[in-house]
Amino acid sequence: MNLVIVESPTKANTIQKFLGSDYKVLSSFGHIRDLPKNELGVDVENDFTPRYVIPPKAKKTLSALKKEIKKDTKTILATDEDREGEAIAWHLSEVLKLEKPERIVFHEITKTAIKEAIQNPRSINMDLVDAQQARRILDRIVGYKLSPFLWKKVAKGLSAGRVQSVTVRLVVEREREIEKFVPQEYWTIEALFKKENNEFKTTLVKKDEKPIDKLDIKSKKEADEIVSDLEGAQYKVINIEKKETKKNPFPPLTTSTLQQEAWKRLRYPAKFTMKIAQDLYEEGHITYHRTDSVNLSKTALFSAKKFIEENYGENYWSGYLRQYKSKGRTQEAHEAIRPTYAENAPEKLKLDDKHLKIYKLIWQRFIACQMAQAIFDATTIDVDAKNYGFRTTGQILKFDGFLKIYPMKFTEEQLPDLEKNEVLKLVKILPDQHFTEPSARYNEATLIKALEQNGIGRPSTYAPILSTIQERNYIEKNEQRRFKPTEIGFVVNDLLVEHFPEVVDVDFTAKMEKELDEVAEGKDTLVKTCKDFYTPFSKNLKEKYKEVSKSDITDKPTDKVCPKCGSPLIEKLGRFGRFYACSKFPECKYTESLPENNLGIKCPKCNKGKIVEKRTKRGKIFYACNQFPKCEFALWDKPINENCPKCDSPLVEKAKNIKCSNKECDYRLTKNKDVR
Repeated sequence: MNLVIVESPTKANTIQKFLGSDYKVLSSFGHIRDLPKNELGVDVENDFTPRYVIPPKAKKTLSALKKEIKKDTKTILATDEDREGEAIAWHLSEVLKLEKPERIVFHEITKTAIKEAIQNPRSINMDLVDAQQARRILDRIVGYKLSPFLWKKVAKGLSAGRVQSVTVRLVVEREREIEKFVPQEYWTIEALFKKENNEFKTTLVKKDEKPIDKLDIKSKKEADEIVSDLEGAQYKVINIEKKETKKNPFPPLTTSTLQQEAWKRLRYPAKFTMKIAQDLYEEGHITYHRTDSVNLSKTALFSAKKFIEENYGENYWSGYLRQYKSKGRTQEAHEAIRPTYAENAPEKLKLDDKHLKIYKLIWQRFIACQMAQAIFDATTIDVDAKNYGFRTTGQILKFDGFLKIYPMKFTEEQLPDLEKNEVLKLVKILPDQHFTEPSARYNEATLIKALEQNGIGRPSTYAPILSTIQERNYIEKNEQRRFKPTEIGFVVNDLLVEHFPEVVDVDFTAKMEKELDEVAEGKDTLVKTCKDFYTPFSKNLKEKYKEVSKSDITDKPTDKVCPKCGSPLIEKLGRFGRFYACSKFPECKYTESLPENNLGIKCPKCNKGKIVEKRTKRGKIFYACNQFPKCEFALWDKPINENCPKCDSPLVEKAKNIKCSNKECDYRLTKNKDVR
């Protein structure tokens, strides 16, 4: 019997269908062993040797795998082709005591790919394993050494991370840019013309043959002077330029661009997108979804060509096999994310709505990247008036090309037929006031893009990074679903920036990622990489325990008095925000919400307490009575100071509606109308 071990039961079921009865495919259900949960688990004094343990949840799986391994069993390790997959294969080899396991990798779960991999096994790549171990050890050192420092100096339950802390810094620094931003006034001037029944606008772009930049017209006074100067002017067409412009399709998707596009088009968070992609890969619908390469195999390119020509016509194919080149340090042997079969158009697959949307995005991007350019007829018209110059541009889609299956926003504007030296009929001059705006807060797509551009983490880590820093309550999403730091996020970031600058330095983190890549390539070692970081970090940490005072960071005196013991109340900072606490803690454990957290609404259950805003351990906001645990009234949605006219339960805000909090009542208020 040939035993094949993969990490996922879904993947096991898919591969079993291809291999038949001569093979038995089983799953390890992920990692079979890991560093211990409640201790560092790394011997920093002995070449950073990790101490691995078998988690309780893996013991049953391990026993089942051991029963399948006999003397004549050939064991094949078929975990994913990245560092994590290589490490899982190595751990399995160590724990199962496999003498000469065969290691196979494949980029897609198809019968051809699996059979070819079986015929071309290799040994476990220890360089990849060491790179994974080095990353795991470094992350464990930062997490288990720096997090207790935060507990002692800020608040319990906080955490620091080698990559997550740098990500928080990006969000904090963007927020500070926004806070410091001073809007700058500027004006634009347009001229509205009419020819027959067509009206069109032109924009002032030059004066005295010198270009007018965006911020050159700084006030209404300057704008009015120009408008006054243009009175009685003749507007003459001095140049008409018509040309054909072409737009190229985008490259196929990588892990990063998949996460970005899924957010832009579907509003799917990165973590959710990767879960759906994992399912699609394991079911054999797409190629491996953790990749930073835009490379495509010749087989894939020819299959796309065939599909395009058969379904859309030869003029829709690009005319050549279009290859894309990856930027930075990528594994060119890997492929971009693509459908395993080009002919499997989305409508052919029986998938639920969420899986279908992600598959459609991947399929469309892949097919589109091999399609012809979109062609536009573009027109530019220059108009002179005295010593001023105006310009307008328009474009009309001539041939849709790749846009046929990969729709994108673009503006079409048909300009009237004009002739050179033609005098135009002015309708009016339109001066318009504007103000510069700060950089936008990050959303899922733009933060992932910033991580990639700065070399922070790797594509497979983006989703867990974003998820972790939200769960830790360092950042949160506002109503526009953009990231904003919480108060605890500001405090922790500022503490780390001041006292542990190397941990949150963008360039330092990017350099470490390159070192990990070099370990994977056999150019550096696990021990040296860990030692180079740990030696100065450990020395600095010891000094900061003595130097940094918690009260200087978190506590603020108040003029309030504890109602229980009469001692002064102080304003403290906890993991989920500020609150009042007795200065005699732990002798007196009285706490009280800050006024801004108190909604001023009487509790409908006990009629004694007030409704206050609170957070769960994972940082999710809810609303509860401040008399807890005496009163356990709580709501997820924000209550308003009104009761339901139908059942007298509290009304709550939900999206654009006002609804009754009672699930048995269907009352809601939408757009100022009662809906029953």
